[in-house]
Formats: sequence, structure tokens, C-alpha cells
Amino acid sequence: RSRFADSGFDKTSVRAIAADSGVDAALVHHYFGTKRELFVAAIALPTDPTAVLEPVVAAEVDHLGVALSTAILSVWDSPSGQAVVAAFRSMIADGDTSLISTFLLQIALKDVSMRVDVPKGSASLRVNLVASQMSGVLLTRHVLKLEPLASMSTENVVAHIAPTVQHYLTGPLPR
Repeated sequence: RSRFADSGFDKTSVRAIAADSGVDAALVHHYFGTKRELFVAAIALPTDPTAVLEPVVAAEVDHLGVALSTAILSVWDSPSGQAVVAAFRSMIADGDTSLISTFLLQIALKDVSMRVDVPKGSASLRVNLVASQMSGVLLTRHVLKLEPLASMSTENVVAHIAPTVQHYLTGPLPR
């Protein structure tokens, strides 16, 4: 977790983590699989992001806003979502925001970014805008518990935010 926080996902190698731990890299791969799976284990997510994001991967580009909003909110609003909210609070309180941004940009939104890079070079801005929307909803709904958002059904929240998320992903961007 420290290595990911200090160096970021892209600049962290399994070999470096193994060396920090005093073990062979093969042992890390044996127990954790890929670097992505190791990262997920390091931040102790209560659910497998790959499984959660399957509907997003399968969605047509014009329906990514609904698919992504539904996938993310379904985790936060589930019984295991309390662990996600607790991890979010802990990372913010500890100033460990690099892990949150790494998760959002390298795990949750990486596959989406490759699909929405129109015009070329806009993907980073697009996924950052989506991350701002989704982290704002998490903060407002589950940490601050502002009403009426806090007590809305998941479907109702999706209906409100998905058009904005879709616009961020595929809509025109100001120059």
C-alpha cells in the first residue's frame, strides 16, 4: 500500500513490492495474481472491481453513463458499501488521496478512458470529470448524508447523475 501511495500504480512494480517485503516476485504473483489484483487487495476493497465493471465494459459508448453510474452506486449502496465508504473516509483523513486517485483512474475508469478519447487526447479530462462527479456523489450521499440525495433509491440517483456522467464521457467539451 505504501509503495502504491508513494509511486502511483503505473510506476510501482510487483518486483519492487516483493523486494520491500523481502520475498520473491513470483510469490507475490502466486498469491495476488496481477498487479491490478494486488492493488485491489492492498486497498482492501470488499468486492472485485472487475466483476462490478463487467456491465460497463459490455455497454455501448452511448450508454456508459448509465452503466458506470449503476455499477458504482450498486456497490456503494450494497451492504459491502460501508467498507468502501470507510476506506474512502480513512484515505481522505490520512491524506492518502493518491490511493483513491489511483483506484479511480487506473482501475475503475482505465478501460472507459480508452473508449472515450474523442477528440484524441481528451480521455484524461473526461475520466477526471467523471471521477469528480462520482466522488462528489459518494461524499454527499454517504459521508455528509445530505437529503434528499442520501435517502434516494439507487435508480433515482442514477437517473439524476447518469446524463451528466454521459456528457462528461462523450459530450462536447468547451475549448
